[in-house]
Amino acid sequence: MSKKIGLIGRKIGMTQVFQDSGSVAAVTVVELGPNTVVQSKSQKGKDGYDALQLGFGIKREKSTTKAEAGHAKKAGVTVPRVILELRLDAGVVAKHPVGSSLSVADVFVANELVDLHGTSKGRGFSGVMKRFNFSGFKRTHGAHEYKRHGGSIGTRLTPGMTFKGVKMPGQMGNAKVTIQNVRIVKIDSERNLVYVKGGVPGAPGSIVVLRKACKA
Repeated sequence: MSKKIGLIGRKIGMTQVFQDSGSVAAVTVVELGPNTVVQSKSQKGKDGYDALQLGFGIKREKSTTKAEAGHAKKAGVTVPRVILELRLDAGVVAKHPVGSSLSVADVFVANELVDLHGTSKGRGFSGVMKRFNFSGFKRTHGAHEYKRHGGSIGTRLTPGMTFKGVKMPGQMGNAKVTIQNVRIVKIDSERNLVYVKGGVPGAPGSIVVLRKACKA
């Protein structure tokens, strides 16, 4: 499990950045932080492990439960829209007390490698041709209502069942996706914006987590 520090943010969209060499890089803009430390956990305490709970955004009062309001009040912060817990080393946890704020400049620098965590776009119920790139059946006069089927999923007598993991129609997308070793092209610390090279999973406005690369 990665114990690298990171921040919660929101995907804005894609654009392009001209680099010093004159080439153009396709980048995704992420509004990263500021994050508030909502809770601190230590291995010596009752929790038994070192971690920080980070909050991002502000949640509407009508959508806030009493438990969430009490949790934020105990930390002396406003109720965040998103709360995420990151397991970290004890030394990192000690540097960030409850109620403190973390910004982009505190965690990341330009040209650094990071790991992206997001939720991919949901595509709904999809067939095997769209979901797994199946080729389908022959489009001949003899093929009748079988052009986009997935084929056999087992036999009747042996093994007499369908094995787990067989590629079949089902929910496509709307899953947790991690992309490792993505380079930060540019940082705008005044507006809390990070420009990362390439695409980021999820639709514009979706929640994204950036952590320092664990395999860099």
